[in-house]
Amino acid sequence: MKQNPHPTLAPPGADLGRRVWIKNIRPAVDNGRYPIKRTPGEEVRVSADVFADGHDVLAVMLRYRPTAAEKWREVPMAFLGNDRWRASFAITSLEPYCYSVIGWVDFFATWQHDLRKKAGLGQEVGSELLEGAAMVAQIADRAADQDRTLLVDHAALLADQQQPVALRIEAGLAPDLQSVMDRYADRQGATEHPALAVDVDPIHARFSAWYELFPRSATTEPGRSGTFRDAEGLLPHVARMGFDILYLPPIHPIGRTHRKGQNNSRAAGPDDPGSPWAIGAAEGGHDSIHPDLGTLEDFHHFVEAAHTQGLMVALDIAFQCSPDHPWVKEHPEWFRHRPDGTIKYAENPPKKYEDIYPLDFDCQEWRELWQALAAIVLFWMDQGITIFRVDNPHTKPLRFWAWLIGRIRAARPEVIFLAEAFTRPTVMYTLAKVGFNQSYTYFTWRNTGLEISQYLSELTRSEVREFFRPNFFVNTPDILPEYLQFGGRPAFIVRLVLAATLSSCYGVYSGFELCEAEALPGTEEYRDSEKFQIRRREWDRPGNLTEHIRLVNRIRRENPALAHNFHLRFYPVDNEQILCYGKTTPDNSNIILVAVNLDPHHAHQGWLELPVGEFGIAENEVYQVHDLLGAGRYLWQGPRNYLRLDPASSPAQIFLVRRRIRTEQDFDYFM
Repeated sequence: MKQNPHPTLAPPGADLGRRVWIKNIRPAVDNGRYPIKRTPGEEVRVSADVFADGHDVLAVMLRYRPTAAEKWREVPMAFLGNDRWRASFAITSLEPYCYSVIGWVDFFATWQHDLRKKAGLGQEVGSELLEGAAMVAQIADRAADQDRTLLVDHAALLADQQQPVALRIEAGLAPDLQSVMDRYADRQGATEHPALAVDVDPIHARFSAWYELFPRSATTEPGRSGTFRDAEGLLPHVARMGFDILYLPPIHPIGRTHRKGQNNSRAAGPDDPGSPWAIGAAEGGHDSIHPDLGTLEDFHHFVEAAHTQGLMVALDIAFQCSPDHPWVKEHPEWFRHRPDGTIKYAENPPKKYEDIYPLDFDCQEWRELWQALAAIVLFWMDQGITIFRVDNPHTKPLRFWAWLIGRIRAARPEVIFLAEAFTRPTVMYTLAKVGFNQSYTYFTWRNTGLEISQYLSELTRSEVREFFRPNFFVNTPDILPEYLQFGGRPAFIVRLVLAATLSSCYGVYSGFELCEAEALPGTEEYRDSEKFQIRRREWDRPGNLTEHIRLVNRIRRENPALAHNFHLRFYPVDNEQILCYGKTTPDNSNIILVAVNLDPHHAHQGWLELPVGEFGIAENEVYQVHDLLGAGRYLWQGPRNYLRLDPASSPAQIFLVRRRIRTEQDFDYFM
């Protein structure tokens, strides 16, 4: 007997019968490995390539739901052409969401399409009408009573060859029939993409203005540390400027061993307070308060006083210890040791931090260490803190942050984590992917128009925008940029306006409003840095920017276009020293333009080109731009208009675009 040379093939699986393909869903971070980020009130606009073989009509739905909900909600996706489909859904609650795309061959819609086409050409459609009748009758068998009646009637009419063909065609193409058939569509052959996740964060994660304050510098007496009660006296000052979040550096006991003196000196005097980031002393560790600042009760009173001023309080989380931290004796296994048994201090050559011991996340007892660190965050959450600025998170394992933030926010979605990570882009972005709600950025070192536009395009027009929220801190206790050192008061105004309008989240470190700009020569370090000493300030000093900051923050609150980053666009000016950009709401009801003179020393002028058609303004139409900073109002016409900015008077302008409206009484006004 001759042997069959061909092997026996296994029968095809059921999934192979699915004809619809779904690819290239956007938004999706790393193909769905990480969630995208949104806040309540925002939309998720989803697009995907959905296609099948042949020419059948497809039905495509966007599915979404809060992750905890059992039932999907669905929105039909619109066909954009070339196999691309799009739809959107709104985030309405502070909880995780998920979304997906499902598609199937719509045989009834395909039948209608073919019937319409043949009938339009005058071709014979008798067989097609009978096919349609059979499809409708089949659906009628499983339809609800009211729908069944309609379907039975239409099936009978389609099959009745005694009726005029035109009447039967009209019945087959009736919108009410299509609607009912859609309701009972056969999805057995449907293809559904695996669900993608949305991390839903508090609105402050998307839109907020931060102010950094050292409570110990709120002192009213030379030589004495300020207390929380003293710092309460500064709350009205911060609130008047319009900030949302008051951020405090570490408030814990400070070690004395290898304490740093003024200007980072390795020899501290007896009255030097030390760096707040050298955490831990005989008085306690990360869950204790420095006794010079007050008690835990004083801290509670301070937080409540901040809330009455409309301010939320953020705390610094720095997972490191001074040599005097209780953990050094209680858990020496949590630190790195030299061959001689001594614990290694922190180094970033040429800098040495003898007053800080880094934790060893690779130690054998790493699980216990992780739990202890989580307990610190939970402790301060119990004290009413829901916003944390995390110091140097890029020096700790990414998986640790994914574990910690994931578990905390699963139970408390209102908690916000800001990453202070000046590091490589891949690491910075991965910190955002694994859970950080905001991040410090490279904005501090982007000064030219090209540098700014390229960097912001990366943050707002690429996949990065789906998971990375930039917080543009203009200065920090560690960073006094050269631009501020040598640009004078105009430079402070320029950087303020850039930070506050380019990004929906920004921050300043106290003293910014006083234009403090004295650095150690050749560095970005403040002279007499507040990190190492107490600094009393005269907040009403002449030339301060308090009112300017207040106005900028008011403009941010009053113009919803500035509360988002997705609609940021840059516009060409024929002078590279003038940077112009804009933000709009999706419906163009709020249009903001910002013009900035990047040269803090000289006046510059140029011609601006605007895509007025994108604003709903005709090519030759007259419209008004209202300078919200300077209160001037100007009539512009068409896309090309003139700008002049003098740093001595107005280094930056924020324009509200108003379009001409004509009333029935033939009276023109701008809105």
